Amino acid sequence: MMYVDMPESELPDYRSSQVDPTDFDDFWDATLSTARAEASAVRIEPVDSGLTTIDVFDVTFSGWGGQPVEAWLRMPKGATAALPAIVEFVGYGGGRGHFLDNLLFASSGFAHFQMDTRGQGSSWSMGDTADADGSGGPQYPGVMTRGIESRETYYYRRLFTDAVRAVETVRELPQVDESRVSVFGISQGGGIALAVAGLVPGLAAVAPCVPFLCDFPRATVMTDSYPYKEIRDFLAVHRHKVGTVAEVLPYFDGVNFAKRATAPALFSASLMDATCPPSTIHGAYNVYGGERSMSLWQFNGHEGGGVIDLQRALAFFRSVVAA
Repeated sequence: MMYVDMPESELPDYRSSQVDPTDFDDFWDATLSTARAEASAVRIEPVDSGLTTIDVFDVTFSGWGGQPVEAWLRMPKGATAALPAIVEFVGYGGGRGHFLDNLLFASSGFAHFQMDTRGQGSSWSMGDTADADGSGGPQYPGVMTRGIESRETYYYRRLFTDAVRAVETVRELPQVDESRVSVFGISQGGGIALAVAGLVPGLAAVAPCVPFLCDFPRATVMTDSYPYKEIRDFLAVHRHKVGTVAEVLPYFDGVNFAKRATAPALFSASLMDATCPPSTIHGAYNVYGGERSMSLWQFNGHEGGGVIDLQRALAFFRSVVAA
């Protein structure tokens, strides 16, 4: 694979053409207020995992429309003090997976809350949460054009609401220090983390690795890779809906969430990433409202820094919560 985007030297000066809707904040305030009003009590059940160093809990909390969303809560075995927490969101097509997956953060002393992804979870990891306002699920992707003709019905309105409610749920857990809650994700998970960073005040830190869902105006015309290409495929058939979709997507673009975020952030991007081209990620990074740093990988694609991204994110979270 070769470089697929602008030269590295031009990335720091790039600015997205994405618009900032005047009612962006009102739209999301109303959306989240409704979800909170419709929430019911969280359910937490211990899992007999067989692990000797980690406790695992099966969690059901209320997301969009009060609908149930599944999650795993993993914690260091027998922890008694309120811990710093990391809320993790999952990449495109995946779900929360098996309770024995993804033990890094709990093994490192954090309360780790891994949210399921409504209506997905049938591609590379399992999910259990239906998209009740969509077509049910879990199912094989994609979801990029589900409800895309209206900001009220677009899939990512429901998913981002779930993610905000996940953080709010974690903050209420007695096992968690509410002042030390961070968010993390890779690809779609990174895009969700960025949305949460723009919607939830007081986060300790955010680490969006090779984030998806950033800079739709550029991403949808410059990459021939899925999932962005789902939108192009839709518009190639529904030619008369180009303007409608262009009015909807700004409410869900990481560029506009990044402007509103204030928590310290560690991004990553890759110069050979055809799925989430580095300029689209810099569209969000360059306007990010808080302290920020970037891990830029020269010879990688959408895998980004791989385990090195995880290593750096862990060190970053530790440094922030210890400060």
